Amino acid sequence: MHADTVATGPDLTSLGARIVEAAYLEGDFVLRSGRRSRYYLDKFRFTTRPELLWDIGRALAERLPPGTQRVAGPELGAVPLAAAVSLVSGLPSVLVRSQAKAYGTGRRFEGELAPGDRVTLLEDVVTTGGQAIASAQALREFGAHVELTLVVVDRQEGAAQAFHAAGHPFQALFTSASLGLAA
Repeated sequence: MHADTVATGPDLTSLGARIVEAAYLEGDFVLRSGRRSRYYLDKFRFTTRPELLWDIGRALAERLPPGTQRVAGPELGAVPLAAAVSLVSGLPSVLVRSQAKAYGTGRRFEGELAPGDRVTLLEDVVTTGGQAIASAQALREFGAHVELTLVVVDRQEGAAQAFHAAGHPFQALFTSASLGLAA
């Protein structure tokens, strides 16, 4: 599947409906990007439910680029995704901290990661993609090859364009439009 395209299929249609049923909230929300939204997809409502997390993990694992050696998830929201995809695929996972910890090992990445490793970055919900792009950049600066950033939901508010501009391949399982959430 080509980057920037949305995967579709009967099981994804059902999975998307289950994600919306579990995680869709209406109201007035401020997103990580600072933007306001009339709806919110609470990632913790789908990443903490084993039956949803298992199916999301399978759907993401099916889309890993050939040659991926590790999956990575930025803290905090994508950590369950990285664990699920690791379990399904058998690939080791790496956790990406927003900044190196100031104690212990002082690492920015938890788990085994070596320069040259081929990594697929996983993310839950993206609006502008800022945090995921920063994680991909940190992995690249370390020397890893970020093959793809694979997200569960793209809110279609600039993330795809931002990934493209940053030179990072990007793919979403779902978009706000494919989930019926577009304004």
